[in-house]
Amino acid sequence: MSSPPVLPISNVDSQSQSQSQAPIATPAFRSFINHISESVRQGLAQRRPWTEIADRSAFSKPESFSEAALRVRKNYSYFRVNYLAAIALVLAFSLFSHPMSLLVLLGLLSAWLFLYLFRPSDQPLVLFGRTFSDKETLGILIVTSLFVVFLTTVGSLLISALLVGVAVVCVHGAFRVPEDLFLDEQESSASTGFLSFLGGAASNAAAAAAPVVAAARA
Repeated sequence: MSSPPVLPISNVDSQSQSQSQAPIATPAFRSFINHISESVRQGLAQRRPWTEIADRSAFSKPESFSEAALRVRKNYSYFRVNYLAAIALVLAFSLFSHPMSLLVLLGLLSAWLFLYLFRPSDQPLVLFGRTFSDKETLGILIVTSLFVVFLTTVGSLLISALLVGVAVVCVHGAFRVPEDLFLDEQESSASTGFLSFLGGAASNAAAAAAPVVAAARA
């Protein structure tokens, strides 16, 4: 008698299980980017008309340093989003005029995102045949970031661009007469610092992406 045919063992379950355990870095990254873009879009919606900033009839020389400082504070409370956008444009112009520095920063940001932040914990980092733990990966990224920022021309480029942007903002704020600017109490109390808009956007995006990132690293 011939033996009954042996049915092949299907590995559908194992494949589905492996697919269910696939890295979820892409959804986490998309969630992070979406919330960043949404926060930035909400902030830009609060900007003032650029024609109001360039109104030449509203410029005059301050009589003293204290008056100039008062004008800068009032104008920043009113043109906060516009000033931050101007500083961002100065930074972008500086980086695009130095492509190598831009590539280094993009590479550093990509390393943080894909090697640590959005890398699933069940997939250890393996480089040159050596497996690195999360603490070792974090330490390597921190040391690399410090080296790039403080020991290369990238750091000096960023600092100089920030100084130029802040100088432009201070000069405009000192010579712009804020008498015709009407600030409501809510806006005045909301401006708690020079980077309050960026800090709020970053914190909102980080809080929104935290559950997805935590699931990726669980």
